[in-house]
Amino acid sequence: MEDRKMFKAVCSDCGKECDIPFEPKEGRPVKCNDCFRKGRPRNDNRGFGGNRGGDRGGNRGGNRGGYNNRNDNRKDVAVVCAECGKNTTVPFKPTPGGKPVLCRDCFRASK
Repeated sequence: MEDRKMFKAVCSDCGKECDIPFEPKEGRPVKCNDCFRKGRPRNDNRGFGGNRGGDRGGNRGGNRGGYNNRNDNRKDVAVVCAECGKNTTVPFKPTPGGKPVLCRDCFRASK
């Protein structure tokens, strides 16, 4: 089995230095194993609710509410829906050249 390259990071919850299996990106929180197992803070919710799959054990945040339950320190970004052309806002900054951004109705219809 090939050894995975590890990167040094500082946990955004407890401040402890840790090794992670991916390169940290500026502005993105990093969790040590202990804090990850305790569960994510509310600001991880992407706004459309639901569990995105996978489980590394432990409590992953309990009530993972929907759009209105996300942390209010996140800024909504004005966008135009790639499907219907409606002006809307999303709780993330879209990546230029990335996936098309959909309004809430088109996002739900695509599921």
